[in-house]
Amino acid sequence: MAYGDRSSTKGNLAADTLTLGSTNSRPVQLKNVIIGCGHNNAGTFSKKGSGIVGLGGGPVSLVSQLGDSIDGKFSYCLVPLTSEKDRTSKINFGTNAVVSGKEAVSTPLVKKSPETFYYLTLESISVGSKKIPLPGSVSGTSEGNIIIDSGTTLTMLPTEFYSQLEEAVASQIEAERQEDPQGVLSLCYSATADLKAPVITMHFDGADVKLDFSNSFVQLSEELVCFAFRGSDDLSIYGNLSQMNFLVGYDTVSQKVSFEPADCAKM
Repeated sequence: MAYGDRSSTKGNLAADTLTLGSTNSRPVQLKNVIIGCGHNNAGTFSKKGSGIVGLGGGPVSLVSQLGDSIDGKFSYCLVPLTSEKDRTSKINFGTNAVVSGKEAVSTPLVKKSPETFYYLTLESISVGSKKIPLPGSVSGTSEGNIIIDSGTTLTMLPTEFYSQLEEAVASQIEAERQEDPQGVLSLCYSATADLKAPVITMHFDGADVKLDFSNSFVQLSEELVCFAFRGSDDLSIYGNLSQMNFLVGYDTVSQKVSFEPADCAKM
């Protein structure tokens, strides 16, 4: 198997029984779940990681294998990087994965190829009260112009659009800019500066998602804090820093993704 960032794994294919906890406190046994036992792993896999749970829309992912038994629904709540070390993120499958709180908003999933990705439509991004519309994609339509991915850290946007976004964010921050020594992120400030950053709001089709400071800025070191977005002319991706402290629910039957602000460490 190979991934979008060219990481890959080779090994044996096996079938095993997967046991998950359940809401009625009786564990659920799911027989004949196909798993890969990777012996030769290359790329960004770390020694600490014990493996990958595939949540994509492709045929071999865990979500696709569980299929009808979870009614095509799963949700997760990612704890912020600043949480205490023993806090873990939660994932739910099935009826418990429905996101239906008062503050929940939903946006349609757009069917596109490859089917492993979950495509959403991002219409614009607001920086404070300044709304920056996303230009139409090459084909003249912007439907399904971004994927949501729990396995990508940063949020990636078309280079030209990102430049406008960065300029708007920088113009509303009164602090001296710093360089990211690794050259990955381009809008950085001293971590000791009292940063008053503007609120970033993602305007998806039918869903406005208002980001917290910890979603839009990431502390790279004791000295440096940077805007957690970057330009990319490859795929646009809504990454996991932007998703922290939201209950994010996927419903592949109703074809929608829902967001609800949450304190994930308390879930």
